[in-house]
Amino acid sequence: MIEQVLPGVYKIEIPLPQNPLKATNSYYIKGKDRNLLIDTGFNRPECKLAMNQAIQELQIDLSATDIFITHIHGDHSGLASYLKRPENRVYTGEFCANSLRTDKSKGGIQGFYAELIRQSGLPAFSLEIHPGYKYASEPVEEVISIKDGEVLSIGQYSLECLETSGHAPDHFCLYAQEQGILFSGDHILGKITPNNTLWEPPWTVKRDYLGEYLASLDKIASLKLKVILPGHRHILENGYQRIVELKDHHQRRLEAILKILKQGSKSGAQVASQMRWDLSITSWEDFPPAQKVFATGEALAHLTHLYFQKRVSKELIDGVVYYSLI
Repeated sequence: MIEQVLPGVYKIEIPLPQNPLKATNSYYIKGKDRNLLIDTGFNRPECKLAMNQAIQELQIDLSATDIFITHIHGDHSGLASYLKRPENRVYTGEFCANSLRTDKSKGGIQGFYAELIRQSGLPAFSLEIHPGYKYASEPVEEVISIKDGEVLSIGQYSLECLETSGHAPDHFCLYAQEQGILFSGDHILGKITPNNTLWEPPWTVKRDYLGEYLASLDKIASLKLKVILPGHRHILENGYQRIVELKDHHQRRLEAILKILKQGSKSGAQVASQMRWDLSITSWEDFPPAQKVFATGEALAHLTHLYFQKRVSKELIDGVVYYSLI
């Protein structure tokens, strides 16, 4: 489905088959000389078909249309190579840029996935179960790494690149200050909460990704916000309220994990198995492998945040990281 949501801005729904997210919102901004396409959907036939239909309906000239990728997840970056032309540019953060330039079997999540799974206490799930890997983009040779504060001018919109890391190592939003518009990617979503995980093995992790995410929410809360155009689901008109809701959600998660740890030392997977998830499946044993990975990653991000706050300790036993209350 294609919908004009603002002057010169079109929302393109790219379907995500058999995925609880249902669709990725790709945004097309029409300018005078250059246009901009924000995020792409997975690298799979259904997404290509929807994108091709949008290109035809909106008469998009890809040679005059640059591509902005908010972060590396496959539902946002999967068609980057497919849409790249010699005359257009692909913009994204440094981590995402390096990942897009590299064959997926040699870099990105491939480099730490097996150790993360082992240290979490999960069975040795193949990376092929991960849709972000399975439907990732083919390598893109030319990618431009952007920095926080850089500005892209497209038509009437002056778009500031805002680094909002946490959901991914270098997630970026685009902010039009004059109009109070935020293209939020997966940083701020309505009704559903962005999955926060680790991008390093839990025993040696050096970054508090959840802490960075919460700080990034505060960064966005300081802006003038009239409308938020997210990467999934509905457009948000009360961004400040949603930011409060997201922060409250993670605070409740942290409190629930501390309560679980009162039972004794647990691995990330053991903690995840006792947390509440917004899924129709209620039994942890019945969770599909990919959902177990996502849930355990969420638990590990919160456990790591508590570790950095010195509220829990961790111990490596037979290759698995166990967390305990201090």
